[in-house]
Amino acid sequence: MDPLWAPWRMEFILKGREKDCFLCRYLAEDPARDRENLVLWRGENVFVVLNRYPYSNGHLMVVPNRHTADLAELDGRTAAEMWDALGRMVRLLTAVLRTEGTNVGLNLGRAAGAGVDDHLHLHVVPRWVGDTNFMPVLSGTKVISQSLSACYDALARRLAEPT
Repeated sequence: MDPLWAPWRMEFILKGREKDCFLCRYLAEDPARDRENLVLWRGENVFVVLNRYPYSNGHLMVVPNRHTADLAELDGRTAAEMWDALGRMVRLLTAVLRTEGTNVGLNLGRAAGAGVDDHLHLHVVPRWVGDTNFMPVLSGTKVISQSLSACYDALARRLAEPT
Protein backbone atom coordinates (compact mmCIF):
# COMPACT_ATOMS: atom_id res chain seq x y z
CA MET A 1 0.00 0.00 0.00
CA ASP A 2 1.30 3.47 -0.89
CA PRO A 3 1.30 6.11 1.86
CA LEU A 4 -1.12 9.03 1.87
CA TRP A 5 0.93 12.18 2.22
CA ALA A 6 -0.84 14.95 4.10
CA PRO A 7 2.02 16.70 5.94
CA TRP A 8 -0.10 19.69 6.97
CA ARG A 9 -2.07 17.29 9.22
CA MET A 10 0.96 16.91 11.52
CA GLU A 11 0.30 20.37 12.94
CA PHE A 12 -3.19 19.17 13.90
CA ILE A 13 -1.87 15.93 15.39
CA LEU A 14 0.97 17.48 17.40
CA LYS A 15 -0.85 20.46 18.79
CA GLY A 16 -3.37 18.31 20.64
CA ARG A 17 -6.87 19.28 21.57
CA GLU A 18 -7.50 22.83 22.63
CA LYS A 19 -8.94 23.15 26.12
CA ASP A 20 -11.67 25.48 24.93
CA CYS A 21 -13.76 25.08 21.78
CA PHE A 22 -11.98 26.82 18.91
CA LEU A 23 -15.28 27.12 17.03
CA CYS A 24 -16.84 29.05 19.93
CA ARG A 25 -13.67 31.16 20.17
CA TYR A 26 -13.87 32.04 16.47
CA LEU A 27 -17.52 33.03 16.89
CA ALA A 28 -16.77 35.20 19.95
CA GLU A 29 -13.78 36.98 18.43
CA ASP A 30 -14.03 40.27 16.61
CA PRO A 31 -15.17 39.75 13.01
CA ALA A 32 -12.06 41.72 12.01
CA ARG A 33 -10.20 38.45 12.74
CA ASP A 34 -12.47 36.35 10.50
CA ARG A 35 -9.87 35.99 7.73
CA GLU A 36 -7.22 34.87 10.23
CA ASN A 37 -9.70 32.39 11.73
CA LEU A 38 -10.97 31.40 8.26
CA VAL A 39 -14.54 32.36 9.21
CA LEU A 40 -16.07 32.89 5.81
CA TRP A 41 -19.65 33.87 6.67
CA ARG A 42 -21.72 34.68 9.76
CA GLY A 43 -25.46 34.22 9.90
CA GLU A 44 -27.93 34.73 12.71
CA ASN A 45 -27.66 31.19 14.12
CA VAL A 46 -24.77 29.59 12.22
CA PHE A 47 -21.44 30.46 10.69
CA VAL A 48 -19.19 28.95 8.02
CA VAL A 49 -15.48 28.31 8.42
CA LEU A 50 -12.85 26.81 6.11
CA ASN A 51 -11.38 23.59 7.47
CA ARG A 52 -7.82 24.47 8.50
CA TYR A 53 -6.65 20.88 7.87
CA PRO A 54 -8.51 19.90 4.67
CA TYR A 55 -8.20 16.89 2.47
CA SER A 56 -9.81 18.83 -0.37
CA ASN A 57 -9.49 22.46 -1.47
CA GLY A 58 -12.46 24.52 -0.28
CA HIS A 59 -13.50 22.11 2.52
CA LEU A 60 -15.99 24.12 4.58
CA MET A 61 -17.80 23.53 7.85
CA VAL A 62 -21.27 24.92 8.64
CA VAL A 63 -21.39 25.39 12.41
CA PRO A 64 -24.28 26.28 14.72
CA ASN A 65 -23.52 29.20 17.03
CA ARG A 66 -24.78 27.09 19.93
CA HIS A 67 -22.14 24.81 21.43
CA THR A 68 -23.71 21.36 21.34
CA ALA A 69 -22.79 17.87 20.24
CA ASP A 70 -26.43 16.77 20.10
CA LEU A 71 -28.23 17.28 16.79
CA ALA A 72 -31.58 16.97 18.60
CA GLU A 73 -30.75 20.10 20.64
CA LEU A 74 -30.82 22.38 17.59
CA ASP A 75 -33.95 24.48 17.35
CA GLY A 76 -35.87 24.63 14.07
CA ARG A 77 -34.54 28.06 13.08
CA THR A 78 -30.93 26.93 13.52
CA ALA A 79 -31.51 23.68 11.64
CA ALA A 80 -33.20 25.58 8.80
CA GLU A 81 -30.38 28.13 8.67
CA MET A 82 -27.79 25.33 8.57
CA TRP A 83 -29.62 23.80 5.61
CA ASP A 84 -29.89 27.19 3.87
CA ALA A 85 -26.19 27.90 4.51
CA LEU A 86 -25.34 24.47 3.08
CA GLY A 87 -27.16 25.30 -0.16
CA ARG A 88 -25.52 28.72 -0.34
CA MET A 89 -22.04 27.24 0.21
CA VAL A 90 -22.56 24.52 -2.41
CA ARG A 91 -23.56 27.21 -4.92
CA LEU A 92 -20.55 29.32 -3.86
CA LEU A 93 -18.11 26.44 -4.30
CA THR A 94 -19.61 25.59 -7.68
CA ALA A 95 -19.32 29.19 -8.86
CA VAL A 96 -15.83 29.93 -7.54
CA LEU A 97 -14.02 26.58 -7.59
CA ARG A 98 -16.04 25.04 -10.44
CA THR A 99 -16.88 21.98 -8.37
CA GLU A 100 -18.66 19.12 -10.08
CA GLY A 101 -20.06 17.56 -6.92
CA THR A 102 -20.09 17.89 -3.16
CA ASN A 103 -19.80 15.52 -0.22
CA VAL A 104 -21.86 16.64 2.78
CA GLY A 105 -21.72 15.00 6.17
CA LEU A 106 -21.87 15.03 9.93
CA ASN A 107 -19.54 13.03 12.16
CA LEU A 108 -21.53 12.87 15.38
CA GLY A 109 -19.26 11.63 18.16
CA ARG A 110 -15.69 10.42 18.34
CA ALA A 111 -16.74 6.88 17.33
CA ALA A 112 -18.14 8.36 14.10
CA GLY A 113 -14.83 10.04 13.31
CA ALA A 114 -15.47 13.51 14.75
CA GLY A 115 -12.21 15.36 15.36
CA VAL A 116 -14.27 17.96 17.21
CA ASP A 117 -16.85 15.88 19.01
CA ASP A 118 -18.35 18.47 21.37
CA HIS A 119 -19.50 21.10 18.82
CA LEU A 120 -21.32 19.57 15.89
CA HIS A 121 -20.64 20.89 12.42
CA LEU A 122 -21.64 20.00 8.88
CA HIS A 123 -18.79 19.22 6.47
CA VAL A 124 -19.07 20.53 2.91
CA VAL A 125 -16.34 18.94 0.77
CA PRO A 126 -15.93 20.02 -2.88
CA ARG A 127 -15.37 17.28 -5.46
CA TRP A 128 -14.35 17.12 -9.10
CA VAL A 129 -14.61 14.31 -11.63
CA GLY A 130 -11.29 12.51 -11.54
CA ASP A 131 -10.23 13.79 -8.12
CA THR A 132 -9.59 11.43 -5.28
CA ASN A 133 -12.29 9.17 -3.99
CA PHE A 134 -12.22 6.48 -1.33
CA MET A 135 -9.90 4.04 -3.10
CA PRO A 136 -7.25 6.50 -4.36
CA VAL A 137 -7.10 8.09 -0.89
CA LEU A 138 -6.08 4.71 0.47
CA SER A 139 -3.53 4.05 -2.26
CA GLY A 140 -2.26 7.41 -3.51
CA THR A 141 -1.52 11.04 -2.83
CA LYS A 142 -3.90 13.97 -2.74
CA VAL A 143 -2.71 17.32 -4.06
CA ILE A 144 -4.37 20.48 -2.80
CA SER A 145 -3.64 23.08 -5.42
CA GLN A 146 -4.52 26.28 -3.58
CA SER A 147 -3.52 27.78 -0.24
CA LEU A 148 -6.13 28.33 2.45
CA SER A 149 -5.69 32.10 2.26
CA ALA A 150 -6.12 32.19 -1.53
CA CYS A 151 -9.19 29.96 -1.30
CA TYR A 152 -10.63 32.10 1.51
CA ASP A 153 -10.08 35.30 -0.48
CA ALA A 154 -11.72 33.91 -3.63
CA LEU A 155 -14.77 32.64 -1.73
CA ALA A 156 -15.08 35.82 0.39
CA ARG A 157 -14.94 38.02 -2.72
CA ARG A 158 -17.84 36.12 -4.27
CA LEU A 159 -19.85 36.21 -1.04
CA ALA A 160 -19.41 39.99 -0.90
CA GLU A 161 -20.92 40.43 -4.37
CA PRO A 162 -24.56 41.49 -4.57
CA THR A 163 -26.90 38.58 -5.20
